[in-house]
Amino acid sequence: MKQKLKTHKAMAKRLKVTGSGKFLRRKVALSHLRRNKSPDAVRSMDKMFPLATADKRHLKRLLPYAF
Repeated sequence: MKQKLKTHKAMAKRLKVTGSGKFLRRKVALSHLRRNKSPDAVRSMDKMFPLATADKRHLKRLLPYAF
């Protein structure tokens, strides 16, 4: 019998998987030195962005049951 694969919990908390299998991520540096950033920059960091498709192969190993 094969062992179950473990989910990488830190990565699972950082990403959201859509119904079609795409990964959504948040932008970095939202809370760090926020007063120096423009309101447009802060608003754009609040949205979710799709992750690059090149990283999908690595994520299949980190999040084996997300697909």
